Amino acid sequence: QVQLVESGGGLAQPGGSLNLSCAASGSTFIVNTMGWFRQAPGKGRELVATMKHDVPVNITDSVKGRFIISRGNRENTVWLQMNDLRPEDTAVYYCNAQSRAGAMVIYEFWGPGTQVTVSS
Repeated sequence: QVQLVESGGGLAQPGGSLNLSCAASGSTFIVNTMGWFRQAPGKGRELVATMKHDVPVNITDSVKGRFIISRGNRENTVWLQMNDLRPEDTAVYYCNAQSRAGAMVIYEFWGPGTQVTVSS
């Protein structure tokens, strides 16, 4: 099992910044992909950005140029630096960890989520 704990959410003004972090513990040796998803009110969960080991592999078009995903040296922590925030970025942000073999997801774990609200 892998446990994920997010932090760093909160309220930001449009154009502002927030930095989310996610710390993984437990059997982290099985994890090779970590990232962030989000779910806005009334919408489905969508991918924001993911990394395989220390290489970004996915980032959704709506956040390109504004959000940066990075991982710690020990790869047990992943961050999401969010800049130039917009009201449409308001959502619950979830940390995700996967053990993947190519396109196949063998194990998947989720954090409890952290609320990000962008409003003036």
